[in-house]
Amino acid sequence: MLVGTVMRKIKSRTWKKQRYFKLQDDCMTIWYKSKKAGNTHSTFSVGDVEAIREGHQSEVLLSIADEFPADRCFTLVFRGRRGNLDLVAESAEEAQSWIRGMKKLIENLENMGEREKLDQYLSLSKADKNNDGRMNFKEVQDLLKMMNVDMNDASACSFLPSQMADKSQSGTLEDDEFVLFYKMLTQREDVLRVFQEYSVDGQKLSQSDLEDFLREEQLEGGDIEQHTKQLIECYEPSETAKLLNAMTFDGFLMYLGSTEGSIFNPQRRGVFQDMSQPLCHYFISSSHNTYLMEDQLRGQSSIEGYIRALSRGCRCVEVDCWDGANGEPIVYHGHTFTSKILFKDVVNTVGNYAFKVSEYPVILSIENHCSVEQQRVMAQHLNHILGNKLLKSTLDGKAPIGLPSPEDLKGKILLKAKKIGGLEESFNGMVEDSMTGEVSDEDEAAEIDEDNLHRESVRRRIKRSKQRLSKELSDYVVYCKSVHFSSFKHSRIHSKFYEVASFTESKARKHLREAGPEFVHHNSRQLTRVYPSGFRTDSSNFNPQEMWNTGCQIVALNFQTAGEGMDLNDGLFSQNGNCGYVLKPSFMTEPVVLTIQVISGQQLPKVNIKEDSIVDPLVRVEIHGVPMDQAKQETRYIENNGFNPVWYDTLRFTIHTPELAMVRFVVEDYDKTSKNDFVGQFTLPLSCMQQGYRHIHLLSKDGTSIPPSSLFVHIRITELE
Repeated sequence: MLVGTVMRKIKSRTWKKQRYFKLQDDCMTIWYKSKKAGNTHSTFSVGDVEAIREGHQSEVLLSIADEFPADRCFTLVFRGRRGNLDLVAESAEEAQSWIRGMKKLIENLENMGEREKLDQYLSLSKADKNNDGRMNFKEVQDLLKMMNVDMNDASACSFLPSQMADKSQSGTLEDDEFVLFYKMLTQREDVLRVFQEYSVDGQKLSQSDLEDFLREEQLEGGDIEQHTKQLIECYEPSETAKLLNAMTFDGFLMYLGSTEGSIFNPQRRGVFQDMSQPLCHYFISSSHNTYLMEDQLRGQSSIEGYIRALSRGCRCVEVDCWDGANGEPIVYHGHTFTSKILFKDVVNTVGNYAFKVSEYPVILSIENHCSVEQQRVMAQHLNHILGNKLLKSTLDGKAPIGLPSPEDLKGKILLKAKKIGGLEESFNGMVEDSMTGEVSDEDEAAEIDEDNLHRESVRRRIKRSKQRLSKELSDYVVYCKSVHFSSFKHSRIHSKFYEVASFTESKARKHLREAGPEFVHHNSRQLTRVYPSGFRTDSSNFNPQEMWNTGCQIVALNFQTAGEGMDLNDGLFSQNGNCGYVLKPSFMTEPVVLTIQVISGQQLPKVNIKEDSIVDPLVRVEIHGVPMDQAKQETRYIENNGFNPVWYDTLRFTIHTPELAMVRFVVEDYDKTSKNDFVGQFTLPLSCMQQGYRHIHLLSKDGTSIPPSSLFVHIRITELE
C-alpha cells in the first residue's frame, strides 16, 4: 500500500478508469490520481471509511460481475452519506492485500488513544511548511488557525505557551518541544478545577476522594467502592498511583473522556428493554422510499439505500413495485424520473443485510402497483430468495388473537401490504383467488389529495382505483395488512389488530389535533405508519417527535437526508442496542427540572474551508417532546475560538413528560449577518442521560462521529418543587 497500486475505479458498466492508489507515510491518508500526467489528485482519510465489502457487494460491481471476478473486487463504504468507492484490483492477491491492509489500518485507528489520534499531533508535517523538521512561530500561528484558534485574539495569546515550550531557545519548536507545546495547549483547566475541588492534596484523587466525587457529583449508587477500584484499574496510566489505589489528573481526564464519562448512560446502549410485548407497543425505526438516494423526482434508485438504512438499525423499509420489462417487477418512485431497480435485487439485498445490525424483525412495506402476473413473480422471488426468513403464516399456525412480539419474530421478515380478505379467512379456506379479490388502492399517490394537490382528479382516480391481487402474494401478508383508514369510530368497532393504516404527515397532524386521545388509543391496539408529505420532493423530513408523542410506531423518514428529523430518529434509536425497536412509555412520571451547565468545548471542527476563518461557537440546547415541553436555550457565543472555548453558562428546562423528551445539543458558528453555520450535534433521550460532569462526543451533520470534538457539561435532573 505504501508503494502504491494501479486499480480500476468503477462508476458504472461504461465508466471504468485506472487510478494510482497509494497509502501516505502517515498511514492515515489514501492518495490517488489518474495515470495521465498533470491530473489533479484526490485524498481521503482512513478514518472516513466505515466498512470494506469484498466481492460484488455493490450495485456497480454487480453490474460488471460478468467482466471482473469477485475476488478482484471490493468496495470502500464511507461514513455518512458520501458515495462508495468501487475498485477492481489487477489480481486477487492485490485485492486481498488492500482489503486486509485497510481493515488493519481502521482497527489501529479505532484502538488509538484520543491524544495520539488528534491527526497524530495535528500532522506536524502539514504545519511544517518548509520541511526542516521544526516549526517557527509563523508556522505555529498557521497551525493554530488550522486548529480553529485565532492567534491575533488577545485571549488566544494568553494561552499560547509556545515560548515556554521552546526549551532550546532556538526560536523554533523541535520534536519533544512540539509535543510539550501540544500538551500545554490541550491542558484542561476546566477539568483541573473539578479535580482539585475533590483532591485533598491537589496532586491525586485517593480512593476516598474519588468515591466522594462519584457519589456527590455523578450521583452514582450501588457498590461505589468497587466501581472506584474498577475506574482506577481501567483509566489510571500510572502504575505507582494504581498501587496507592489513587487516580492522577491524567487518569481522571481519561475517565471523563471515556464512554463511562459520557452523557449517554452506557447501561442503556445494549438491549435493556422488555422485547416480549406486542409489536404495537414499540416505536420502530422506519425509512420512507428507501430505494432513493437523493430527491423524489429525479433521484437515483439504488439497493445501496437499503444497505445503508438496514446498517443504521432501520427495521421497516419501503418498496414501491411496478410492472417491469421481461416479466420482472421493478422498484422506483412511480410517475417520476427516478431511476429503476429490479425487485429481486432489493429482496436479495434485504435478505443479506436484514440482520447484520439487529436480530429483531424487518418489515417490508410494499406499495403494490403490479399486475397479478408480476405479483406472482414477486411472491416467487420473496419465497425463493428469503426462504425461512420470510414469515409466511402465523407463528403457531393457528388463528391469532393479538400481535406477536419482536422477541417472537427474531430473524423474520414480515410483509406489510394489501391482502385479500382477513387473517381469519386464511384458516377457514374462505380466501378468494386473484381473479375475484379486489381491494381499494391505498398508496402515497392517493394520499396526496390530503395535501390539496389536484383534489378533484385524484378523488376521481381513487374511486376508480380497484386492484386485483395475487393470492400467492396476499398469503404472505400475515400480521401487517395495509388498509384504508375511515375514522377512529369505525376502527374502534371494525378494525383488526393486524391492520395497518398509513397517513401523510399532514393527515396525521389533523387527526392528532382533532382527536388526539382517540389517536393514542388507536395506536395502543394496532400499528400506524406516518410518512412525509408528497410536497417534500427534495426528500426533506418532518419532525417525528409529534408523531411519537401520539404513539405512532412506524414514523417513516427519508434516511438519505441529514438534519433535525434524522438527528431525533438516530437519538431515539441509539438506545436499546440500536436494534430498531424502542418500547413506548407505559406510564407518566412526575415533571422534572433539567439543569445543564455548558462548561467548555474541545477541538470543534472548522466549518469554513477558508484558512483564516475561525469558529465563533455557541451551544443551543433543544427539548423535543410533548408541546408543553418544546423549548430552546442558547449560551453566549465565544469569539474566535473553536479549539477550547469556555462558557460556564447555565440553562434550565422544566419537563412535564420526561419519558417522551429528547434532548438535542447543537453547536453553531455565530454569524451576526447571516444564518449561523452548523458545527456539530448530539441527540439523546432524557431517560438515557447521565448526571454530573460529562463529555458530549459530537456528531457531524450526517450523524457520524468527529473525534476529538466534544462539549464538557454538568447535568442535574431534579423533581419539580
